[in-house]
Amino acid sequence: MDYYKQIFKRKSFHLFRDTGVLTNREIQSIQDFIRTAKPLNPEIKTEICIVPETETTCKRGGEYCILFYSETKDEYLRNIGYLGEQIDLYLASQNIGALWFGIGKPQQMQRDDLDFVIMISIAKMPENKFRKDMFKSKRKPLDEIWIGDTLNVAEIVRFTPSACNTQPWMVENADNTLNVYRYKKPGKRGIMPADRVRYYNKIDMGIFLFLLETCLEHENYAYERTLFADTTDDAIEQTLVARYVYSE
Repeated sequence: MDYYKQIFKRKSFHLFRDTGVLTNREIQSIQDFIRTAKPLNPEIKTEICIVPETETTCKRGGEYCILFYSETKDEYLRNIGYLGEQIDLYLASQNIGALWFGIGKPQQMQRDDLDFVIMISIAKMPENKFRKDMFKSKRKPLDEIWIGDTLNVAEIVRFTPSACNTQPWMVENADNTLNVYRYKKPGKRGIMPADRVRYYNKIDMGIFLFLLETCLEHENYAYERTLFADTTDDAIEQTLVARYVYSE
């Protein structure tokens, strides 16, 4: 699976139109792929299942929703983001449109003692509906999210999807080390409810870490990763969440 290639193709389908129908074989292929997705923390129990969108409160025209359940411990939100982005990119490779839908709720809020976290709505889409020029997407300027040598990585990873396009990350590159922060500019939250900013931004950081690693590997960097607990509240402007010591 060439994740890097799919970064340029994937897009967020805020409303599905001109959809096709997912076959049983395609649904089975998604389920098979889900079983291969690599967690950020394998010690956190998760369950990922596929249900018709009609069995959720999501009404965006999708055919199915992928539901993510987890133990609510440690860095479970970051873990779900990391897992989910692998699935997101796989879906793009199969011409299946996707929408991370944070405010949706399923009929089952718990499954096998695991709590519902988030869902992705999906539908079969024509290939010409996917992104043709990623660089036209609205993102923060590079110097707002990356300090130091970009490694030919920052230019791509800056297009990581995030809730309400908040882009809550900052990277400092020095001495062959990338320090990755969850960053929140005081007073800035866009249209997101204030009490949910940190929840969704922690999921976003998991998405970002997966795409960062994908870009590092594409540029042939080897790295050692150290993860840090994200326990600070929103009064703190930036919180260290990961460190990558890299070499060529």
